[in-house]
Amino acid sequence: MSDTWVIVGLGNPGAEYAGTRHNLGHDVIGVLADRMGVRLKRHRGIAHIGEGRVGIGASGGPGPRCVIATLQCFMNVSGGPTKQLLDYFHVDATARLLVVHDELDLEAHDIRLKRGGGEGGHNGLRSISQALGTRDYARLRLGIGRPPGRQDPADYVLGKIAPKQRADWEVTFERAADVCVDVVTSDFAAAQQRLHTA
Repeated sequence: MSDTWVIVGLGNPGAEYAGTRHNLGHDVIGVLADRMGVRLKRHRGIAHIGEGRVGIGASGGPGPRCVIATLQCFMNVSGGPTKQLLDYFHVDATARLLVVHDELDLEAHDIRLKRGGGEGGHNGLRSISQALGTRDYARLRLGIGRPPGRQDPADYVLGKIAPKQRADWEVTFERAADVCVDVVTSDFAAAQQRLHTA
């Protein structure tokens, strides 16, 4: 298996979904692309990807090779394209896949790392677990909080982030990108401990 990492940011394709809570994974991939100095390019009709080195390696040179991706499918069918990417780059899902996604069960702007476990009703994660035949892959969870009042959660996650809140979210995306780099360049457990005790 390859020592390349694959980081998949979940979301829905198309301009109408850009800037919604459900597309936070795409936003984090955008930050990583800027840091890596790459442009996302269409890959086999299933994703837009960028390839390059992330962070600084243990010896002080360029960090590990990484493929960052936004899928060109709707959230609830993310599994097939994710598996195709892993197969194409010969990456072991349980060792070198990191999925970035929105999380209703965390307060807005909270960031947490998790490996394995349930999907918490997230259709994108459920699809990935089914396609991979395992839940034992790494996730970076970006909290969006629960919808106010009696608003339907589906409407809430597909709602746009208010312009006045955008600056705060940009900071969160940068923090999330920092965590992605930490996972890739060090060790998942160590990165998780640093994040959760900060």
